Amino acid sequence: MDLSKYNQKRDFNSTTEPKGEIKKSKNELIFVVQKHAASQLHYDFRLEVNGVLKSWAIPKGPSMNPEEKRLAILVEDHPYAYKDFEGTIPEGNYGAGKVIVWDNGTYTLNDDDNAVQTKFKSDLKKGLLSFILSGKKLKGEFTLVRLKIPQKNAWLLMKKKDEFATSTNILKDNKSAISDLSL
Repeated sequence: MDLSKYNQKRDFNSTTEPKGEIKKSKNELIFVVQKHAASQLHYDFRLEVNGVLKSWAIPKGPSMNPEEKRLAILVEDHPYAYKDFEGTIPEGNYGAGKVIVWDNGTYTLNDDDNAVQTKFKSDLKKGLLSFILSGKKLKGEFTLVRLKIPQKNAWLLMKKKDEFATSTNILKDNKSAISDLSL
């Protein structure tokens, strides 16, 4: 987990995105989902691990419906400070477009392993991450599964059947979880 790719892709004299610095939360591990109107609208799903945000771009956005599998493309790690980033990335910069924090909260892995960071890295390498989200919009059990295709960064995000599962389209709630703004 490192931020070199993140830093290489950005001109911090031109964008208000946070600089790539490793920092950990003080208590529970956090997750954030940012709605990003770049060249194509998508959602960036991020899980904190080892002081960075492991990140996947989800073209169709997350779903609370266990029947819907969503493509999730693993992208470069982002700094912990990105968890609060909202604003406009200026034209000419990587990822140019508007960004809001669509959802945020905390997460735990699906077992009681005390070495969460080690387990996360091991599960990531295996291509199977299971976790429980406690967000404002996303709640309950989810799984990320790496697809066995030549493009090694392709995953699927799936909601598990639990008391929070619903066929309701949660993407209709398009307001920021922290500022009440929309794109």
